[in-house]
Amino acid sequence: MTRAILWDVDTQADFMLPEGKLYVPGAETLRPAMARLVEAARAAGIVHVASADDHELTDPEISDEPDFEHTYPPHCLRGTPGAERVPETKQIDPLPLSEQALPAGRLAKLSAGQREILILKKRFDVFTNPSTEALIELLDPEEIVLFGVATDVCDDAAIQGMLRLGRGVRFVEDAACGLDPTRVERCLAQWREQGVAFASSDEVVSDFAAAI
Repeated sequence: MTRAILWDVDTQADFMLPEGKLYVPGAETLRPAMARLVEAARAAGIVHVASADDHELTDPEISDEPDFEHTYPPHCLRGTPGAERVPETKQIDPLPLSEQALPAGRLAKLSAGQREILILKKRFDVFTNPSTEALIELLDPEEIVLFGVATDVCDDAAIQGMLRLGRGVRFVEDAACGLDPTRVERCLAQWREQGVAFASSDEVVSDFAAAI
């Protein structure tokens, strides 16, 4: 198997649960597949990087009159239950990376040997956190196996950033869903044209098991 990391996009209660503040329709049905991915990565010693919205009401993305493209209603507010990950993807004592930039040497020292890393962000694009690109360069994966929500917003932003860095990306189709079906189809078509690979959670779990 190629050198891989598992990339978990925003599997937080406000997105994943029907009662969430910015629920992605159908997200709760993905939880068993997500659990299998996280468990398989843990068993194989594969690094699990998770992103998480870490909002405050003053963030530019938060609006009482959202356009659902650049601004969204209040969600994943820091310290609230909605900001917590669902149990299936909850990390164990992860290394948290806030939006405060870290010197390269310190990031390298902190992340060395870490199997679970949490990237906090104020915008839907994980690459707005200055540590994201540096972390990927340090981990140096041949392939990034990505799942989570929402396909047409945060997943797309993450994948476009990874492709810009020249990284191979594999998208786990049955462990992701989006907000707007038309926009989702547009994203999937574009990813295929850009060379993103597609897989099921069962295929990924099998590959991770083979790496043990």
